[in-house]
Amino acid sequence: MNSEKNLKAVAYGEVLWDVFPTHKKIGGAPLNVALRMKSFGAESAIISKVGSDADGEEIVSFLSEKGVDTDIIQTSEEYKTGVVNVMINEKGNASYDILYPSAWDKITLNEDIKKKVSDSDVFIFGSLICRDEESRSTLNALLDEAKYKVFDANLRAPYYTTDVLIELMMKADFIKLNDEELFEISRKLDSPYNSFEQNIKFIADKTNTKQVCVTKGAFGAVLYYDKKFYYNSGYFIKVVDTVGAGDSFLASLIVRLLKGKSPQKSLNYACAIGALVAGKEGANPKISEDVIRDYMKIEKKNTINK
Repeated sequence: MNSEKNLKAVAYGEVLWDVFPTHKKIGGAPLNVALRMKSFGAESAIISKVGSDADGEEIVSFLSEKGVDTDIIQTSEEYKTGVVNVMINEKGNASYDILYPSAWDKITLNEDIKKKVSDSDVFIFGSLICRDEESRSTLNALLDEAKYKVFDANLRAPYYTTDVLIELMMKADFIKLNDEELFEISRKLDSPYNSFEQNIKFIADKTNTKQVCVTKGAFGAVLYYDKKFYYNSGYFIKVVDTVGAGDSFLASLIVRLLKGKSPQKSLNYACAIGALVAGKEGANPKISEDVIRDYMKIEKKNTINK
């Protein structure tokens, strides 16, 4: 894609409130990805559904203020805006209690959202949205309209099955997993391998997907891109919480790859973004380009001096 062309991105799935022990924040993986892509200059839109309630109004207002297209966010009179109870352990890692059913489980297909997807350059989706048949069937129809499909597994037990994961990966052009998801899915697919690289290639071959990325938390990420591996061993950060770090990583990686940046430089940049988000509270902290650049310079210097 031409780096001068304005990238059009559409994310599909859950928008909700992450409720922490002491506060609550707007969240949902597709929402986080859409926000971060917008911060990098993409024309960003999200397809979802909120309740006809104050929580839903606040999410739509928040996204509009950030410049994300909310015209295709639907409103439900029957179901409430989504809520997730988030627990953070002593290492800053999050676990989730995702209330069901929520408005985003009931996204309905219409011509407006089909056109939005067909007009976009990239369509991002995850597995959680498939826990309800209505939003799942809408997703399947939209995948037929999309030019470039990015699947962020984002597994949340018990809301997925092996069959659904295989179906979604088969339709994707790009698959993003974390290290635990890589080995869990590899086992489900009866992989005979143990190593990272072997299992990444196994999934790529099994699903006919040329691009697979696996994040490793504090230890960076591995990108398999058109039959070649790229590595980043991670950037040091004092973790506050990991909520949204993977979403920001994915958003920055996809934006840079689609704008023609090299796979290695794109991966390095995305790992820095993921670390910076993990070093702040919440999923969508504001991070300036100067901060990103300075952080990458300092970390590069520290690596050389070790």
